[in-house]
Amino acid sequence: MNQASSRETCQQNHVSSFVIVARTSSALIMLSLMTISLSLSGCARDGGSPFRSNPLESSRLSKMSLPFSKTPMAGTNPVLLESPGADPQAPDRFKAKFTTSKGSFVAEINREWSPNGADHFYHMVTKGYFNDIVIFRGVKNFMFQFGIHPDPAVNKVWAENNIKDDPAKGISNLPGMLCFAKTGMPNSRSVQMFVNLGNNAQLDSDGFTPFGKIIEGMDVVQAINTEYGENPPGEDIQGNFKKKGNDFILKRFPRLDIIRSVELVN
Repeated sequence: MNQASSRETCQQNHVSSFVIVARTSSALIMLSLMTISLSLSGCARDGGSPFRSNPLESSRLSKMSLPFSKTPMAGTNPVLLESPGADPQAPDRFKAKFTTSKGSFVAEINREWSPNGADHFYHMVTKGYFNDIVIFRGVKNFMFQFGIHPDPAVNKVWAENNIKDDPAKGISNLPGMLCFAKTGMPNSRSVQMFVNLGNNAQLDSDGFTPFGKIIEGMDVVQAINTEYGENPPGEDIQGNFKKKGNDFILKRFPRLDIIRSVELVN
């Protein structure tokens, strides 16, 4: 994954799919889908990322690379191949259980913190979007990022389903906070999100508004594999991942962890 220019790792990079911009004493951190240059090299240009090249920002590279597959994968929920439409309003508070290859953790979502973010996440969960979602980008002590679907046909439908920005409510990107990735452009949040592994308060002023917090299983969160760090510079990791699916990303980085499912819990 693009080397998210996290406070020190993604010092001039992007958070895949969407950009998580963070400023540190000597670096601008951006999560983006685009390839991250320099120290955080690896942030993909396709989705959203908290680093300089916007690992959260993946539009340009992805549009220049391979076309999306038009044939759905066997077993894909047909509902996911339809236009998502407007997000339904989520409950004021709800909990979601993430089952991963390392175990489970639970997030409590607070709609007051980020109404559009909470509604969009709720919509994704209730539609069954989270099925074998690879955690494709992880930077130790910074964050791990996910949200690209294993089926390229689903990515084609959902990737451009952006939501409007939410005003900051004073909720900081501290360890265990769940937040959507974004690019440097307004209203660029889509399906990629990240869990903060460190104190990333520098992201707060750049539009990264947390919508939930991990309340159970932080030991699992901390065990998620971050050995690969940022994506290699010069490679459109996110663009190829979105268009080729899990086979591509797991062949390139075979020990990445996977979110098997996300479900609402009492």
